Amino acid sequence: MSKPSEQNSSQQTFDILEEQVKALIDTCAYLKEENRLLRTQQERLQEERAALMEKNQTARSRVGAIITRLKSLEANT
Repeated sequence: MSKPSEQNSSQQTFDILEEQVKALIDTCAYLKEENRLLRTQQERLQEERAALMEKNQTARSRVGAIITRLKSLEANT
């Protein structure tokens, strides 16, 4: 049989390992949630970017049309 001090040492080692596994599980859960939130944020930002690009293109078209009209008015004077 093993000595009581060896059993105590083994139990301490097991307890330390158990705490490390619990900490790893907690970290994993935290990172999983953080990843989910970041993916949601990324999706929202991509949608916002697409909307802004569309608005930018609309503004460019309008400015182009205004410039064309101004040139036309200038040519007619």
